Amino acid sequence: MTRPVVVLGAGVLGRRIASVFLAGGYDVHTRDPSEAALTAAKEYVAENIGSFTALTPAQPKPQPGTHRVYTDIASAVQDAWLVVEAVPEQLPLKIATFAEVHAAAPADCIIASNSSSFKSRLMITELPRERAQRVLNMHFTMPPAIRTVELMTSGETDEALFPLLTDVLASCGVLPVTARRESTGFIFNRLWAAIKREIMMILAEDVSSAAEIDLLWENMFQLPTSLPPCKLMDQIGLDTVAFIEDNYVGERGLDTTLTVDWLREKYIKPGKLGKKSELGGLYPASSPASSSSSSESAGASTRPSTASSTPENEGKKELLVLDVGLGSNNADLSAIPTAGRILRFDTASRTMTPVVTGQSLPDGIDVAREAGRMFWTNMGRSTSTCDGSVYSARLDGSDVQTVIPPAAVHTPKQLVVDETTSRVYFCDREGMGVHRVRFDGTEHETIVKTGCATQHKGEMTRWCVGIALDAERGLVYWTQKGPSKGGQGRIFRAPVDVPAGRTAEDRDDIELVLDGLPEPIDLELDAAGETLYWTDRGEHPVGCSLNRVVVGGDGGVEGRRGKKEILARQFHEPIGLKRDASGDAVIEMYTYIYEDIKI
Repeated sequence: MTRPVVVLGAGVLGRRIASVFLAGGYDVHTRDPSEAALTAAKEYVAENIGSFTALTPAQPKPQPGTHRVYTDIASAVQDAWLVVEAVPEQLPLKIATFAEVHAAAPADCIIASNSSSFKSRLMITELPRERAQRVLNMHFTMPPAIRTVELMTSGETDEALFPLLTDVLASCGVLPVTARRESTGFIFNRLWAAIKREIMMILAEDVSSAAEIDLLWENMFQLPTSLPPCKLMDQIGLDTVAFIEDNYVGERGLDTTLTVDWLREKYIKPGKLGKKSELGGLYPASSPASSSSSSESAGASTRPSTASSTPENEGKKELLVLDVGLGSNNADLSAIPTAGRILRFDTASRTMTPVVTGQSLPDGIDVAREAGRMFWTNMGRSTSTCDGSVYSARLDGSDVQTVIPPAAVHTPKQLVVDETTSRVYFCDREGMGVHRVRFDGTEHETIVKTGCATQHKGEMTRWCVGIALDAERGLVYWTQKGPSKGGQGRIFRAPVDVPAGRTAEDRDDIELVLDGLPEPIDLELDAAGETLYWTDRGEHPVGCSLNRVVVGGDGGVEGRRGKKEILARQFHEPIGLKRDASGDAVIEMYTYIYEDIKI
């Protein structure tokens, strides 16, 4: 759309709202009566637009829109299709602002208030009904760190606006939700109000201290395995939740109409008791964990891998996440080398559930869908010791089996499954090679050997890290990352079978795909499009990036060497990646810091 989005107010939140729409490719007009505020807003956008663009789901990333600033409303809104009001929380000011926008903006322009304390119904008193139908609340919190946006009707808002704005906001990288009816405080502020109210009562009654309350909160709700409130109630059981609430009701004389009476009528009587019920609870009943396709990788702390949707929740994604455990808050330091875990991460609820524990620096993971098993590598108790291993288990973490025992490989990294031959391929970094082995652990062989761990110790240009497989064409791709941020990284490919009369050390059919890369890490292949994707954790400006190159077509690989494309930049040492083949070739990208995948 060529018509602009207008943000009224260039304060802390107004400039962030402007950045959201700019990142989505929309032209934005920011209006504020203060020239100083407008200058600060322009500086903020220029310095931070990359952080907002990185959140947008489109691949490749959209070109940010054009940002213009104004001191008067009429000039800013004369061709607007959407106006977002972010002026001070004074109702008379908002009423006057809405009237001024109505007088100058096109008849079809949507007017949204960022207010969280005033319903937009209160701001339309001077507007005709036709305009009131295009007014609503659109409350941003604090992007890009907090991406939620709540939409709410004015009581007269045209319902068709909500799906339209939901799609627009989602394309800009934020997370929109819609209140189904007018509600003071929207959704989250009502939740937060109840929490604040109870905390004040606890403190006023001298039951506990602020520090103890925060300690309990952090350990109940801020751990990777913590459940959000509705899922936690389903886990406890809704019948148990009602019994617990009955105790508070009796002691405090509370009204039960909209709490336990509603819960018993809508859920408990029909048998919807939560996780223990075949009918589900607040969430629909879930099926056994579905299989996933993953490609986990090399390097440091947390490694995710996409899993498929369940039939009951189409579109839901789950990730199998590797936590190497080095950051575990474990008083016994001797336990750190076995503190690694495999976690299941629900992308919708942002919850983590342990699947396998007690691992030694797990690093690469993939799933064999037909076999219903996951395979992963462990680097071992230390990257300097030759005690790496490979394991498999069912998707629920049961039936753990040893594929390659400890010390049979040095430091196994990214791993990929080939179900057509029931084999697992992986790179061994300090072991300097590319390996494969059958699912049952037999026929373990090295298919590429780039050096000797003792003779070439420390020669990072020989270290094999990321791996991808083109099973249809019988090709394996791998990275040799080179020194940290050294600009000596390379990507190679070769047939999966060693040529007759050759060995893994002296094969003559290895092709150089790319060289001179900052520090390439993990790989992912779109076999149908013959396109290779990779993460690079090297130095800016071309490192810390997500990249791709076409590796098929006429002219061979050598002719494509200059065609590499940077899809996204300004990550913090990106490592793992997975292409979501079900959704327009979207690339999901993760770094080694867990906080980076939480936002």
